[in-house]
Amino acid sequence: MSTTKWAIDPTHSEIGFKVKHMMFTTISGKFTKFDASIKSDDSNFENAKIEFTGAIDSIATGNADRDTHLLSADFFDAGQFPTIKFSATSFSKINEGEYELVGDLTMHGVTKSVKLPAEFSGLMKDPWGNTKLALSLEGKINRKDWGLTWNSALETGGVLVGEEVKLAIELQFIKE
Repeated sequence: MSTTKWAIDPTHSEIGFKVKHMMFTTISGKFTKFDASIKSDDSNFENAKIEFTGAIDSIATGNADRDTHLLSADFFDAGQFPTIKFSATSFSKINEGEYELVGDLTMHGVTKSVKLPAEFSGLMKDPWGNTKLALSLEGKINRKDWGLTWNSALETGGVLVGEEVKLAIELQFIKE
């Protein structure tokens, strides 16, 4: 059986995240520069090879000062660790349209395995005859597991930046 290759459609994809600020407000951000690909030997995509890279210096939260702080050594240290990478180790069907994506996430020089629930939309032809597929991923990671430990205590108790990072990822791919 031949391998089918899929390239990211960046204009119809988004890599987003949310983190609590001061323990009661949620701040959203995204990566604006990224690449992803899928290689699969079958049409149900089980155990497809899924790869992702994102440029740390493309983090955008809507606030230039916050973005600059995130790029600093306090957080991502973009000068030393310029990319975030994900490489799937499995993509398993749970139910119709529901999958579990497991892989190695490398960030800030640390690699850890993560599991993310995935919604697979199936295949669709666009108006120009291109075959496309979409994945929707949501999950949570603890930023401290990747060495992103900076924080500041609040006078009223608690901390400035939450540890839990919620991921909201929408990916559209085009068959090569």
